[in-house]
Amino acid sequence: MKDIIRTKSLISADVETLLNQQIKKEAHSSSVYLSMASWCDRNGFDFSADYFFKQAEEERLHQLKFFKYVLDMGGSATSPEVTNIKNEYNSFRDVFEEALEMEVTITQSIKNIAARCHKEQDFVTLEFLNWFFKEQREEEYKARRAIELFDVIGEEGIGRWEIDKHVGKIEYSNEA
Repeated sequence: MKDIIRTKSLISADVETLLNQQIKKEAHSSSVYLSMASWCDRNGFDFSADYFFKQAEEERLHQLKFFKYVLDMGGSATSPEVTNIKNEYNSFRDVFEEALEMEVTITQSIKNIAARCHKEQDFVTLEFLNWFFKEQREEEYKARRAIELFDVIGEEGIGRWEIDKHVGKIEYSNEA
C-alpha cells in the first residue's frame, strides 16, 4: 500500500522527511518561545512576554502550514514530540540572543530543504518555501532589532524597562 501512496505523492520521500523534520523544528521553536515568554513574565518583562507569546503562536502556525502541505501533497505528516525545552536564561539580553540564533537556524534549515528541492526539480515545494523565506527575513530582522535595543538603550537604570516597552513595537517593512 505504501508504494501505491508514494507513487501518488507529489513530493519525494527525501523531501517529505525534510519537511517532517521542519515540522518538528517549528514545534520546538514554538515551545522555546513559550518558555521565553514565561521567563520574561516571571522576571517582570510583560511586553516582552507578550512579544514571545505572539512568536510562539506564529511558529505554531508555521508548523501547521508545513504539516498541511505534506498532507496536501499526498505525503504523511507526523506530529512531533517536543523535548528539552530550556526554562531559565542567564539574562534578559540572553533571551533575545537565543531567539535570533534560533531564527537563523530555522532559516538555514529551510534553505537546506530548498536546496534538496532544487536538486530534485521540485518546483512546487520551492514555490511553497518562498513564503517562509519572506517570513524568516522578517523574523530575523525583528530579533536583530530587539538585540540592538540593548546596545542603543543600555541595561543600566531603567534601560531594561525601556527595552521591554519597545520590543513589541518593532515593525518590519518589506518595502524597498
